[in-house]
Amino acid sequence: MPKKHLLEAISTLIGFTIGAGILGIPFVVAKAGFLTGMLNILVLGILILILNLYLGEISLRTKGIHQLTGYAKIYLGKTGTYLMAASFIISLHGALIAYIIKTGEFLNALLGPVFGGNIIFYSIIFFIFSFIIIFKGIREVERSELSMVILIFIIIIILAIFAAPNINANNLTDFSIKNVFIPYGVVFFAFLAMPAIPSMNEELKNNKKDLKKAIIIGSLIPLIIYILFAIIVVGITGINTTDGAIIGLATVLGDKILIMGTILGILTMTTSFIAVAFALTQMYHLDYNIKKKISSTLACFIPLIIALVIINSNIKNSFFTVLDITGSLGGSLAGILIILIWLKAKKAGKRKPEFSIFKNNILSIAIILMFVLGMIFKLYEILKI
Repeated sequence: MPKKHLLEAISTLIGFTIGAGILGIPFVVAKAGFLTGMLNILVLGILILILNLYLGEISLRTKGIHQLTGYAKIYLGKTGTYLMAASFIISLHGALIAYIIKTGEFLNALLGPVFGGNIIFYSIIFFIFSFIIIFKGIREVERSELSMVILIFIIIIILAIFAAPNINANNLTDFSIKNVFIPYGVVFFAFLAMPAIPSMNEELKNNKKDLKKAIIIGSLIPLIIYILFAIIVVGITGINTTDGAIIGLATVLGDKILIMGTILGILTMTTSFIAVAFALTQMYHLDYNIKKKISSTLACFIPLIIALVIINSNIKNSFFTVLDITGSLGGSLAGILIILIWLKAKKAGKRKPEFSIFKNNILSIAIILMFVLGMIFKLYEILKI
């Protein structure tokens, strides 16, 4: 049985990773072709694992506690700091906006018929609950992540058992090379968890030797869950897979699955909201020397205001659009910068790390080129519209 500190660190990474993205994955996998989507999940999942390990080594080579913008400042200077701050603003704020929007929808679907209310009301309720946990600090975040991650596993196992007999193998055979970048943004978003690594390093401050193990396990579990969830949803609903996955699944499997799936969606986004907002809080506090309470407020209230404006505007497919743009642009930029920071930290780090990843320039260049292509594809799509 893994030690408690290791379980908490793994849970932090899993909780950060599995959020709104899991609900967007089946939609883009079905849209691109199942095997095309699986290729995206496997490749990006492995690349993000590598990035997480790079960032783990960076955190161990650097004295003091920092978030990504802090590492960028130390190793890349002002330009790197500005670029990392931009990626943080895009990816983390975009993530929080998506969580608020979709969780409000799920809570309204689950509780609205009984208690009344609307999406805005339930989005605010969700926000207040999450904000209280974040405001209390890292120990409360660790406890909440561990318990909610256990619940997520239980629900997914139950969902898989109920859904398995209804899977149609014909829905799981499509492949299209021309659609290879369609799932890129959403799948990348679903794996985005790099800002969780500094938090894990802080949690394991007395057991830093376990950071590598926690990163590997915490990165591989979401990869397995995403594959399983995509097989279940796309296997059952095929080309009729819906934006948030759950509604389309419920039309085939009934109201019990709607309730179970809705609870799954709420749990995954709550864990991620807490972890992401805490990472933003750390950025403001550690890297910009803003007081903790003000940092928590800045991290949470800006996304809340934007989310409520989007909900009130009734923008079509707003949830999917936020995930896609956030992953393609913010995530890709952060990935490129982390590789550059890691290469610099190898030479300029002030501390001997508990683990070190073998340097391979060809691999680093290949990953950077893929991230650049992903950004170009998304910018082309946006400009074409």
